[in-house]
Amino acid sequence: MRVLALETSTLAGGVALCEDGRVVGLSLLNVALTHSERLMSMVDRLLEDCRWTLAQVQGLAVSIGPGSFTGLRVGAATVKGLALALGLPVAAVPTLDALAANLPFADAPVCTLLDARKGEVYVCLYQWTGQAMERRSDYLALPPQDVAEWLRAPVIVLGDGVPACRPYLERLGAGVRVAPAAQSVPSAAMIGQIGHVMLLAGKGISGDALEPFYLRPSEAELKARRV
Repeated sequence: MRVLALETSTLAGGVALCEDGRVVGLSLLNVALTHSERLMSMVDRLLEDCRWTLAQVQGLAVSIGPGSFTGLRVGAATVKGLALALGLPVAAVPTLDALAANLPFADAPVCTLLDARKGEVYVCLYQWTGQAMERRSDYLALPPQDVAEWLRAPVIVLGDGVPACRPYLERLGAGVRVAPAAQSVPSAAMIGQIGHVMLLAGKGISGDALEPFYLRPSEAELKARRV
């Protein structure tokens, strides 16, 4: 199965093409440009470089969050449009699950930490089972100091929320290990690989059913509630 995957939940947005679980092409830009400015141009360029056409794509995968509200909206809208235009199923992949999957074979629990702004991080705990990275907690939005109280050593932490948590994690001492920077951003390639498994298992959804997973209300929603 040929899958086009998009990751737009953080600044490090990307596009990947996967065939039967193998990454054929990957484009990543960790720069201060909005995803709406670059996303479709990245898709077009990667398709051209890999000598694919949209007509050859058999499924879509997208990171649904939590993450940047704007980025998630752009990614979901792009995939929704492609799904409806091409009649393709969509694998909706939770961002924190894909981030944790960057560390297979981890010998300790893995804690994903993404910057949630407003003094919080998105956090979730995982454990390698020998075959997959299994989620061991709810998806949460917590202040960095609360994350440190919630965690127990030993633990491996990764994600762009680590710097905010690092001063508080010192209480866990040498029991905390920080994953390398290359593994600490959600990857479109991992979205594609997880999405491929989901689509083969019949867990794809229609473009109409695709919605971002924000975890907490947006600023616009909070303002509407106060009116």
